[in-house]
Amino acid sequence: MAGQRNVGIAVDFSPCSQAAVHWASENLVRGGDRVVLVHAVSCYHIEQGVINLWERSGSPLIPLNELCTPNVCKQYAVEPDSETLKMLEQMASQKRVEVVAKVYYGDAKAKLLEAIERVPLDCLVVGSRGLSKLKRALLGSVSSHVVTNALCPVTVVKK
Repeated sequence: MAGQRNVGIAVDFSPCSQAAVHWASENLVRGGDRVVLVHAVSCYHIEQGVINLWERSGSPLIPLNELCTPNVCKQYAVEPDSETLKMLEQMASQKRVEVVAKVYYGDAKAKLLEAIERVPLDCLVVGSRGLSKLKRALLGSVSSHVVTNALCPVTVVKK
């Protein structure tokens, strides 16, 4: 595949999304790629100023070095964990890739599909919580929904 790829990784900064970041770094990401972290904030206060600007289209692409700053995290209602940030910084330096984040506001299922089309993403890696069939039926599985409806290849990583 020639040229830069936009490799998406769905992150909610849980152990499952950490596994997705690790898997993507080890098995998918290569030099010259742009890694796009896609994060959906489902609970937010509509009064938050910047969020009002980006509620429909999502945030602009946020460089990794800015995502690590408290002001930017507060501005976009994102709470990244230090372990995930460390893995991403290692990926960026070792693989020589650009890492950016795109924050959406709303339902993760819909927003991940939106990111695939709008960024656009060449592929997407998502973590799986490993729900039982009953819980998956009752709660709904983000990864199952995205695999079924995505317009690009999707890899589901179990923790």
